[in-house]
Amino acid sequence: MKVNVIGGGLAGSEAAYRLLKAGVDVDLYEMRPKKNTEAHTTENLAELVCSNSLKGILPTTPQGTLKCELTILDSLILASAYATQVPAGGALAVDRVKFSRLVEEKLMSFTNFRLIREEVTSLLPYSIIATGPLTSKALADEIVKKTSQENLFFYDAVAPIVTKASLNLDKTFNMNRYGKGSSDYINCPMTKPEYETFYNALLKAERVIIRDFEKGDIFEGCMPIEVMASRGLDTMLFGPLRPVGLYDENGKRAYAVVQLRAEDNYDQLFNLVGFQTNLTFKAQEHVFRLIPALENAEFVRFGVMHRNTYLNSPSVLNKDFSCKWDNTSFFAGQITGVEGYMESALSGILAGINMLRLLQGKKSIMPPELTLSGSLCKYITEKQRKIQPMRCSFELTPSLSQIRSKKERREALSNRAISAMQDFSRELDL
Repeated sequence: MKVNVIGGGLAGSEAAYRLLKAGVDVDLYEMRPKKNTEAHTTENLAELVCSNSLKGILPTTPQGTLKCELTILDSLILASAYATQVPAGGALAVDRVKFSRLVEEKLMSFTNFRLIREEVTSLLPYSIIATGPLTSKALADEIVKKTSQENLFFYDAVAPIVTKASLNLDKTFNMNRYGKGSSDYINCPMTKPEYETFYNALLKAERVIIRDFEKGDIFEGCMPIEVMASRGLDTMLFGPLRPVGLYDENGKRAYAVVQLRAEDNYDQLFNLVGFQTNLTFKAQEHVFRLIPALENAEFVRFGVMHRNTYLNSPSVLNKDFSCKWDNTSFFAGQITGVEGYMESALSGILAGINMLRLLQGKKSIMPPELTLSGSLCKYITEKQRKIQPMRCSFELTPSLSQIRSKKERREALSNRAISAMQDFSRELDL
């Protein structure tokens, strides 16, 4: 039996990898470069459209625990990320070009794999639809027909990238927040007057107009910096510009700090952390150069904002991510309502596992709710309300209220989740 995987992002790559390892023939459909999206810039599989950071690796954090769970599940995306890692303190960031190339090379190494560069406009049997938040209109329309309801939309935004050579390094200092790990971030401090000048210019800056028929909810987890600023003078100081835990070489804390994170292994390109934006390119140049260290910044990529599409999953998907109207078809990735790179990879793994079990005549299986993986999947498929995309969180798992210390509670939740995933993997015989 052959399986069609539609979409070559993180989830599609994971789903294909899971099936290929089991000897299943896989046709992976990727419409790029014949048809591009508003945000992709290459034709590579597993291209990272937004940040190059896959978030934290500390096991006692939700993202760190999720990575431990994905390691147990033999994640292709996570293994490729570690193999192409760039310095990012306590986070896992990658050289995005090397990362996507490595994922594609791994998939292409299987003789039972076929990559088809075509747009899919109708739903195929025995398919895993992993077209992501940038699903083409034709396929989105087909999904709407099948689900008998409108998809939900929100807007996602991408941060700009600048060259290191163009920075005024005399006005920066290197440090990770609270001194954790090596000093991988370039910090751009601002005084109160400098911050207020920046803030006022940001409020007045010209934005790209969103056409009325495309308007949708702005996702809180990836908010444009100008939208954040519009919520109050101090809002950014509790967000990406917070100075807490950052001190210059003289032990002084600035009023506000903009952090820059490396984009590649050559330490030449840096993105503005938390600066997703929908400002016009001209406005970005003007406003972001008001940050003292960026006064002569060279922008190699401006921030952009694009429409993201996701399903009302509780109404259209079963607990194993199969379709309620056809259990031979599965959805995976951000189109299901999971948010984040690793969460997307997770859903691809689980869709691949359950497609394989379907082919083998076995019942579907999902991780227990004690894991971050299982609790997220339960939230996505069971929450009966209008959902916004959700990341993994300890708060989605059964509580341990008897442990009062936050640190001890997180350690216990992490250990419990990892142990439960190990039990699950043994059940799968991984």
